[in-house]
Amino acid sequence: MALADAATTARVLAPAVVDPSERSMRWAKIRRRLIVAIPGGVVGFLLVLCFIGPFVLPLPSPIGGSVLDSALPPGSPGHPLGTDVNGNDVLSRLLFGGRTSLTVAIAVNLIGTVVGGIIGAIAAYLGGITDTIIMRALDVLIAFPSLVLTIAIAQALGPSLPNTVLALCAFSIPAVARISRSATLRVVNMPFIQAAELSGSPSWRILLRHIAPNIIPQMLNFAMLGMGIVIVTEGALSFLGLGIPAPQPSWGNMIYEGQQSLSATPLLVLWPSLALLVTVLAFNLLGENVRDEMSGR
Repeated sequence: MALADAATTARVLAPAVVDPSERSMRWAKIRRRLIVAIPGGVVGFLLVLCFIGPFVLPLPSPIGGSVLDSALPPGSPGHPLGTDVNGNDVLSRLLFGGRTSLTVAIAVNLIGTVVGGIIGAIAAYLGGITDTIIMRALDVLIAFPSLVLTIAIAQALGPSLPNTVLALCAFSIPAVARISRSATLRVVNMPFIQAAELSGSPSWRILLRHIAPNIIPQMLNFAMLGMGIVIVTEGALSFLGLGIPAPQPSWGNMIYEGQQSLSATPLLVLWPSLALLVTVLAFNLLGENVRDEMSGR
């Protein structure tokens, strides 16, 4: 009896041996979470900085600067990143410009996801002649080079924030519609869809209640990847004078204005270029990591 009690006590007090494969699985799970969390944290920080920072930080107005304060170097009193040739604070214009660029990107991806998602889901679910007509019309838009089509629409509409959003939606909606159609085709013949049809549910209810929840993850993943594309394209339009009109700041027109005095004040191009690079890279990494996480499941 005493020997049995001693053996039981020894088993209780003995340290648990962790299986090496279990330890590696734990580290892999932590690593996957960090890979998603790091670019996600950068994106969150940029959103807070651009949308909340101007209200919290003691920054001057991004427009209406004095020529007496033009081209001040970084570290000047009241101007941590200096001023541009018009005397406007660079940090203030950087944050307000980031808000403009991110607003355009969010609006374009939101409109593209909703409109393109609906169009693609309807085409895939109804099929037949409806699918053929919708997809052939979208193929016509996709056949044009996206940047050329966007520039043509922006030129026709004129430079403004709403017109920039509309021009960028011209290539966002067809791309999202194709993704939505492909995702819908994967679920449209599943048993739960057939059961809903046999129960007499109308088509709109099946689309909203059964199909939409199954394709939304793919739509959101594509939207995150599209954020970087839209930000770069908006920057190109503003650089060409077809996007956000001056004096309203955006990263694109800040680069355009800075390159006019590039040899004298190269930092006026460097700051918005770095902001554009970091933002696009963070959104692309976040979208790719979320896609890998979803495909791994």
